[in-house]
Amino acid sequence: MTVSSCKTSEPVIDRERIADLVKKASSSFYWAMRILRKPKREAIFAVYAFCRAVDDVADGPIKLEVKHSALASWRNEINALFDEASSPAPKFSIVQALKQPVNDFNLRKEDFLAVIDGMQMDADGPVIAPSHAELDLYCDRVAAAVGRLCVGIFGEPGEKGLNVAYHQGRALQLTNILRDVGEDASDGRLYLPKEYLKAHNISANDPALVMGQPGFAALWRQLADDAEQHYAKTYAGLAQCDRRKMRASYIMADIYHLNLTRMKALSDAQLADPLLNKRLVGKFEKLVIALKSVWA
Repeated sequence: MTVSSCKTSEPVIDRERIADLVKKASSSFYWAMRILRKPKREAIFAVYAFCRAVDDVADGPIKLEVKHSALASWRNEINALFDEASSPAPKFSIVQALKQPVNDFNLRKEDFLAVIDGMQMDADGPVIAPSHAELDLYCDRVAAAVGRLCVGIFGEPGEKGLNVAYHQGRALQLTNILRDVGEDASDGRLYLPKEYLKAHNISANDPALVMGQPGFAALWRQLADDAEQHYAKTYAGLAQCDRRKMRASYIMADIYHLNLTRMKALSDAQLADPLLNKRLVGKFEKLVIALKSVWA
């Protein structure tokens, strides 16, 4: 018997499939992270694939008890990833792909579990008119937690990087919420904070009717102002970091902020469904933004 035949075989991780999943699911994220060197790029793609898979559970057309069971399985997998001494090794290929990044970049279990907790909020939903505090918690879990994992991989895991993750996560997630109001409403969801709805005399009893109420445009712009404040703090935080390490963060911020800027330029009537507007950032523009950041 040879020495090699005695070794425990390592799981085969299909990194090309993971990269393809990222490219198909989010061209913004793909082009921002594509500029990274291979070890960091593969680590980021594995993190995104994990987030995408958990999100698919939360948004999937399956029964609530099945979602709970699936999310519990993901929690068990993450616990196994971080505590192999007392737990069986992870079985999911995506979690197996996270093993090297966790070791190389000292990623925290709490952030992976926070992402699952955020998806649990959607799974237990639909989320309808959360309080401002609940919305902020949701943004922290589904976006800022991902940012905390990313800045660790970028090489800015300290206070400066975490500050960027805090504000950029909220900026990007609020931009998504503002962009997807119509789509979310068709699914019975409404992520607009109840304090803003009340201030603008908007009833949240039926999410599909919110956009047709007189105060909707003013409410939308108020939440857009919140996002703008987080973008300002994101760029201020990035200025304190090593630009070369945080180039991918700059790209994501630039793409999403341009989307927000173009949505803010829409008429009040158009805000009812910003996705119908063809001026939002396209694939070619995203590539140009990525190249400009690299050249800078």
